[in-house]
Amino acid sequence: MPENPKRLIIIGDSGVYGWGDRAEGGWCERLRRKWMSQPGAPIVYPLGVRGDGLEKVAQRWKNEWDCRGELRRQVPDGLLLSIGMNDTACVGRPDGRPQLTSEAFRFGLLQLLRQIKSQTKVMVMGLTPVDEAVMPFANCLWYSNKAGGVYEAQIEEACLELDIPFLPMHREMLSEPNWLRWLEPDGIHLNSDGHYWIFQKMMRWPYLLQWAELEQVNTLTPS
Repeated sequence: MPENPKRLIIIGDSGVYGWGDRAEGGWCERLRRKWMSQPGAPIVYPLGVRGDGLEKVAQRWKNEWDCRGELRRQVPDGLLLSIGMNDTACVGRPDGRPQLTSEAFRFGLLQLLRQIKSQTKVMVMGLTPVDEAVMPFANCLWYSNKAGGVYEAQIEEACLELDIPFLPMHREMLSEPNWLRWLEPDGIHLNSDGHYWIFQKMMRWPYLLQWAELEQVNTLTPS
């Protein structure tokens, strides 16, 4: 086992936090545990905050390692970014004002990615679909799959422009026959099976495994 294993910061919203996965604590926690059991695998720092969008993450990303133990005064070897869902929500009604317009989202995302890329290796994840039939969330926020697709496209285009590895999810999850069963009753958070689906994708993502210097690990499909 190397004396100084790689360190991966994972920053995002409730998906990174693991909300909804009562069995294993979320895809990020599953990844942390998996790598913790593998000699030489990176150390994972899950830093998800419920409700965070682009602006909140842009404010906190740098401080997340400036003030933490072994990361203090050092730079992590990689940062995995998972945001955008909360920015898509329309306020008050289905055609209301979004939390952040897609144009503003892309502009801010490009700025954020340039900043992170100047400091460390950055990778980015896409968005998961929602159950529109149970909207609104919290009696005021309307999420839609149309908006999710638009914002994920903005994420992908920003990553292409900056040559940053991107893991798409929205369209692929929608194509799964059981995807609605992978959501919590609130229609936006993933349950244990949904988090496991993402964990599977992480274990097969060439860019992440190459960065981690690990081989692909086969996992089972949830029943």
